[in-house]
Amino acid sequence: MRAVGAAEFPQEVEQAYRKARRLEWVTLAYVASSAAFIYLVMGTSQAMRTNFYEDVISLVPAVAFLVGTAIARSSPLSDYPYGRHRATSIAHLVAAVALCAMGLFLVVEAAVKVFSGEKPTIGGFVLPGGTVVWAGWPMLVALIYTGIPSVLLGRAKLTLASRLYDKVLHADAGMMKADWMTAGASAIGVIGTGFGYWWLDPLAAAIVSLDILKDGTSNLWTAVADLVDRRPEKADGSDWEQLPEEVRDLLLRMDWVADAAVRLRDEGHIFLGEAFVVPRPGTEDLVHKLEQAAREARSLNWRVHDLVIMPVARLPEAGDH
Repeated sequence: MRAVGAAEFPQEVEQAYRKARRLEWVTLAYVASSAAFIYLVMGTSQAMRTNFYEDVISLVPAVAFLVGTAIARSSPLSDYPYGRHRATSIAHLVAAVALCAMGLFLVVEAAVKVFSGEKPTIGGFVLPGGTVVWAGWPMLVALIYTGIPSVLLGRAKLTLASRLYDKVLHADAGMMKADWMTAGASAIGVIGTGFGYWWLDPLAAAIVSLDILKDGTSNLWTAVADLVDRRPEKADGSDWEQLPEEVRDLLLRMDWVADAAVRLRDEGHIFLGEAFVVPRPGTEDLVHKLEQAAREARSLNWRVHDLVIMPVARLPEAGDH
């Protein structure tokens, strides 16, 4: 049995992949420092506590991307003739489940704080010389440190996610790009507590938690749908992937093809699938034509990694097996 080869990115995509891995390593170092900073200054603020957990959970997509892509690009084995390309889909699922679990936990925790009537306070600390400084100031500095670099990293990753067709990277980028909202909500909670509006702190925590939960559920639905071979979507989920139609159009332009149907399944960065073609009567050297058609289809786009073309007397219906 011929095994499906390891994913080989074109040169320009390979460069994007290496850049993405470097960005994820930078992300791990930056987020770890951000979480440590927030932990040191968070005090009793529920919003700051939620922001700390948000930082910790945001490590999961970065780790999932690094591990998933490394496994997906490994060479196929006899036990895995299709390779292990779906490791990226599993990584996407792991990241989504982590986001959902943490979001749900933090929503419940924030709700308990609101209904319990427990009022958070933000005190101060004394500097050498006797000057008392409000503890909210270092909290706000920590939130600025959390928010601004995350936006920049998120924007850089969004561009790379589309080029790599990587949904884990896209989920990570979207989460990081939205960190300004998380930091802003937490800052409102801290400032509100400082002015005596204690309820702003758990309310800000609830808003941040709901945003985490929303990201998690959205990515969970996409990850599960991909694993059960739903029609492929674009990496950002904005529309259906058009590659099946492009491959079908390519086949229909061949003079020996009377009709064709194509179905592709998402295998992480790449697509595997099959095409059914109805040859015109009198077609000669069919085997050679099928092989040539498969080569042209694979050269159409690097994501069409493996395509089996089968000649049929009639096209199968959607429910045919």
